Amino acid sequence: MNKALVMIVAATLTLGLASPASAAIRITKIYFDSPGADTGSNKSLNAEYVQIKNTGNVRVALSAWTLRDSDKHVYRFPTFRLGPGKSLRIHTGKGVNGAANLYWRSSSYIWNNDGDTATLKRKIGTIASRCSYTGAGSYKVC
Repeated sequence: MNKALVMIVAATLTLGLASPASAAIRITKIYFDSPGADTGSNKSLNAEYVQIKNTGNVRVALSAWTLRDSDKHVYRFPTFRLGPGKSLRIHTGKGVNGAANLYWRSSSYIWNNDGDTATLKRKIGTIASRCSYTGAGSYKVC
């Protein structure tokens, strides 16, 4: 291998350009119709959630990423890092943020029971993942 090629490969690896799939954050499930009657209680609101997973092999900072629905409700991620292979649920209601659960802190339902689209955007505004459903059942595996 010539010296110039070695330098290009080294620079590419150093900048992280060689493995864009190593940080794949995906929406994996939307639980849009919480069990039982929609009472609006915090328990019912928190049974509605979007699950995302880091399918890559590096930890990803999700700080300032957004999750939104078709009606333009927007959740902004706090300072948060998702480890490789780890999943996270963003619940609609109130709660204490932790390693596997974040809370939108909404007092009303976000995800429409008859269909909606969840869009996960990176800090720079590009789409990382999107999942739509039509309302059949109570959840959608993406």
